[in-house]
Amino acid sequence: MAHWTLDDIDWSAFDASKACPDLLQVAKAAALVERNGLDYAVYLRNVFAGDDAFCAAVDEWAREEVLHGEALARWSRLADPAWDFEAASARFSAAYALPLDATASVRGSRTGELIARCIVETGTSSYYGAIADAAREPVLAQVCRRIAADEFRHYKLFHDHMRRYLDAERIGRLGRLRAGLGRMLEAGDDELACAFHAANAPPGVPYERRRWSRAYARRAYALYGARHVERGLAMVLKAIGLQPTGRLHALLSALALRFLGWRARSLARAGA
Repeated sequence: MAHWTLDDIDWSAFDASKACPDLLQVAKAAALVERNGLDYAVYLRNVFAGDDAFCAAVDEWAREEVLHGEALARWSRLADPAWDFEAASARFSAAYALPLDATASVRGSRTGELIARCIVETGTSSYYGAIADAAREPVLAQVCRRIAADEFRHYKLFHDHMRRYLDAERIGRLGRLRAGLGRMLEAGDDELACAFHAANAPPGVPYERRRWSRAYARRAYALYGARHVERGLAMVLKAIGLQPTGRLHALLSALALRFLGWRARSLARAGA
């Protein structure tokens, strides 16, 4: 089935009066991160050198990630015609770099790398679904629904390849859990904070990790509802080899939803 293109979006439906300033800021940051897919592809091809089937899939994945960035950037320029996507991308690239010279996974194994990718795709699928549900502006909702569906399909891509490596590398449930938790703990690293700063900071305002991480989190955490959290946790549990439904899933979903709500409110009170 042919993948969608920018021409499939009904850009004429854009309604500036319904563009939320907070969603504009997160869309700008997301555009920068998605465009970084080409660098991630370089890293993954290095790590999986010799696996031609996976490397071919990564090339297609990267093209779709770049498309996501282009779609979000185009919407952001409709909402803010003064925004310079190329300049913001240059600032982000200068501030945040991937280990492009690596020849082995920073996760310790190819299986661990694929589990980490599953965690990332879980987060992005849930995130874009949450943005689509929160957006009153119809074009942003349209773009984010398409991206969310792509990210769910990307999760399946990485999960299918992970299953190929599990037996060969003899990675047990504890190893899968370690890889998954490790990647989730990195959710607070510099990538999203750097992207939010590069996309939204006025000229001359320096990057301060805590400030920009909190600014991003205040806007992002407030988007999530029960449906997004429950679906995302089911995907995470499946990736790390645990039952994606049942009591553990229900408990973790309730805790995660409570934490996200509390964190969003506390950041809002603090004026992050």
